[in-house]
Amino acid sequence: RVVRTLAIPKIFDTSTAQNLKNIAETMHNILCKVIKEYLDNPNFRELFLFDSDLEQLILTDCGYDSLLPVARVDIFYNEDNGDFKLCEINTDGTSAMNEDRELNISVKGSAIYNRLKENFSFDSYELFDSFVERFIRIYNTFLNKKDNPNIAIVDFLDHGTVNEFEQFRLAFLRAGYNAVICDIRDLEYKDRALYTKDGLRIDAIYRRAVTCDIMNDKESLGDFLDAVKNTDVCLIGGMRTQIAHSKILFKVLTELDNPPFLTESETEFIKKHVPKTYLLTSDNELIDFENVYKNYKNWIIKPVDSYASMGVHAGVECKSAEEWKGYIDNAVNNGYIIQEFVEPYVTKNTDFSCDELYADYSNLTGLFLYDGDFAGIYSRVSKTEIISTQYSEITLPSVIGERL
Repeated sequence: RVVRTLAIPKIFDTSTAQNLKNIAETMHNILCKVIKEYLDNPNFRELFLFDSDLEQLILTDCGYDSLLPVARVDIFYNEDNGDFKLCEINTDGTSAMNEDRELNISVKGSAIYNRLKENFSFDSYELFDSFVERFIRIYNTFLNKKDNPNIAIVDFLDHGTVNEFEQFRLAFLRAGYNAVICDIRDLEYKDRALYTKDGLRIDAIYRRAVTCDIMNDKESLGDFLDAVKNTDVCLIGGMRTQIAHSKILFKVLTELDNPPFLTESETEFIKKHVPKTYLLTSDNELIDFENVYKNYKNWIIKPVDSYASMGVHAGVECKSAEEWKGYIDNAVNNGYIIQEFVEPYVTKNTDFSCDELYADYSNLTGLFLYDGDFAGIYSRVSKTEIISTQYSEITLPSVIGERL
């Protein structure tokens, strides 16, 4: 698909980039502690409301210690004061690395970019070779590792970002590893090894298939799941990353009161930056439904397990309280959370394709993490307060710039 963009890239100075790095890595440390607590504490597990099949897969030993190999922490970042609120956490299905790569290639060819280079230094994030380095670093700790492993990039290919997968495949090849792109449904397990339909033995998987899709199609994925359960293939990342990906996480973090597995500063981080989130059930005494119906522009609802903004509705998009009530009534007791709505930070930008040349745009900032290391920034904007693919989302290249 053609990625929609604007004339002005998203430019961060180095001090802002450092602040974003600190935010991302702090959140990663918190998420890893939450995942570890889930694995170790049966009482804590109950807060996440996962069904027994998913819980069993989450508890399956991955054969390596890394708890969260890939993540993108999406935040509403206030560029005036450095404050922010969390939007969501993406894990194995994390994408858009190729969008940023392509858009940076484009902007580097523009006349104004090269004119500005006379007075500014510009840089962008490399998101492919750096990922491969960390992927292999994790694989080398795998209990059944092999020399020169064959690697598969795996998803449901009828709705995966295949062009992006190709860039990852090329990065593995540059690093000296054989890599293929596979549909997760085509994998075959025999004699304690996992194979592609062409007969190539797979030693390590970069999982792009999101957990909800796997669970919805688990009956046809027995070969894949059996190989994972027996640690006959290295799955990066393992199913335990669902703990961070599920929007139930925000409900759990909202309800936590000075958890012993977090430091005092980490607890304060959560209280300050996680929007209040509640499970949307009719008997939830924490929800003031009268307030929710009346002050509908202060709230947003999301499915507990989805992606690409599917099923998300915000009060600010509604023309009336009655319309909003309809969304609430359909979602209540149907696997949704309700969350306080965060007003995005607004900046100006230029769109040569419309009559309104210079306009306000709401911002959402994604922070890529590879095995806990900050890796880069994904910048999105929208003319409305809702920034998602199902509305008017626009992607901007993320650039680090400093005056010479």
